Amino acid sequence: MAGGFQRGRRQRTPKIEIRGHLEKVEREGPFKEWLGMPDLYRHWLTVDGELYSYQTEDTELPVVVGDRVVFRCKETKAGKWIDRNSLGKAIDPSEFQ
Repeated sequence: MAGGFQRGRRQRTPKIEIRGHLEKVEREGPFKEWLGMPDLYRHWLTVDGELYSYQTEDTELPVVVGDRVVFRCKETKAGKWIDRNSLGKAIDPSEFQ
C-alpha cells in the first residue's frame, strides 16, 4: 500500500519487555473456559512492585520468587498481562565465566 497506511486495520499497541526481580507469586484456579479446553491457572506475579497476570495450563511456573525474570506484556483496562510462553529467567552475561 502506498503511503504506509493500513486500510481498515487498527494499529496494534507494541508489546513491552519487562525485566525485574520476582517478589511474589499467587495462583488462582483451575478455571475451565469452555468444554473440552484444558484447565487454566491464573498466576499473579509482583515484579519490582508492579502486579502482572499470567494465564497458563501449568500449575507451576518456570521461575521462583527471588529470580530475575524477563517477559513481554501488554497493558489493558483489566491490568497488565504477560504474553503466553514469554516468561523466563533473565540471564546476566556478566555472571558467566
